[in-house]
Amino acid sequence: MRYLMMICGVEKDELSPDELTAMIADTEAWVKEMEGRGVRKLGDRLRPTDTATTVRVREGETLLSDGPFTETKEQILGFDLIDCADLEEAVEIASKHPSARYGSIEVRPLWPFGED
Repeated sequence: MRYLMMICGVEKDELSPDELTAMIADTEAWVKEMEGRGVRKLGDRLRPTDTATTVRVREGETLLSDGPFTETKEQILGFDLIDCADLEEAVEIASKHPSARYGSIEVRPLWPFGED
């Protein structure tokens, strides 16, 4: 089953240079391990929320607004698409992601189009 891992945290949190270096190295190691296991299919960081555009269509009119859909303390900072045997494996993989130490990771199963 495929799962989307949404990596959440506070965008404005600043890590020290040493913490940032460690986080990058730990994330690269996590990616290498998960790709080696064949479970990580795709993933990337997201640019800051001030680069986001929210799109809504109301009564046939396209409405755009700058920034994310809602104001929250945490933002989605990145994502990974993983393919796992079950939720237990998906949780195990998410718990190994370095970002789980600083923020949270929402793990959600994909709902394939056309499947009820």
